[in-house]
Amino acid sequence: MKKTIVITGASKGIGFAIAKKFVENNFNIALCSRGENSLESAVKTLFEINSDVVIYSEVCDVSKKEELELFSKNVLTKFNTIDVLINNAGVFFPGEVHNEEEGVLEQMIETNLYSAYRMSRAIIPNMKKNKGGYIFNIASIAGLQAYPNGGSYGISKFAMIGMGKALRQELINFNIKVCNVMPGAVFTASWEAVDLPKERFIDADDIASLVFNAYSLSDSTVVEDIIVRPQLGDI
Repeated sequence: MKKTIVITGASKGIGFAIAKKFVENNFNIALCSRGENSLESAVKTLFEINSDVVIYSEVCDVSKKEELELFSKNVLTKFNTIDVLINNAGVFFPGEVHNEEEGVLEQMIETNLYSAYRMSRAIIPNMKKNKGGYIFNIASIAGLQAYPNGGSYGISKFAMIGMGKALRQELINFNIKVCNVMPGAVFTASWEAVDLPKERFIDADDIASLVFNAYSLSDSTVVEDIIVRPQLGDI
């Protein structure tokens, strides 16, 4: 029986890399994204990788509670068992806490924290019922170390890491594992305008491999934190 993974923000970047990795390994998948065109393209590629798996996709703005609740409800209707949840969807707006525009913090908290909070709350009962699961929160090194011009983004990622640590303790006796993934700069569309070579960044496929390898360890082992940076240091 195939296992199932759910990924938010999965049409490109880290989310898409993780989607490809798990589909290659014969996982059914449910994925969402705000962009309809990018989502259609991602689904097409995933089918080309493995046409034997079930792929469910839905256009969803995870910052909107009603849309996220509908996505999670549809996923749980489609699949009896959710084995892996990847809380990946996120946004970044540069700025400083003391002078950024009003509403920036709220916007990043809604997308970067509340989406993971709500998605976890929706999926955990299924994992409890099925006596197991693995939740990966794609956070950031910005949640470990504040940096200039990363004000509210850092706040949202610090909070996400805190949520992951809380869930780890809450779910420890239900055979549900929780891992916070904290990458440095990953080469995605958000960095394309930067005048630096691709080799200066982390490859999104490396993040996908780390997540899959952590998932693949024995039942008696959990990876609680993954910290990964560019070889030449942070950007």
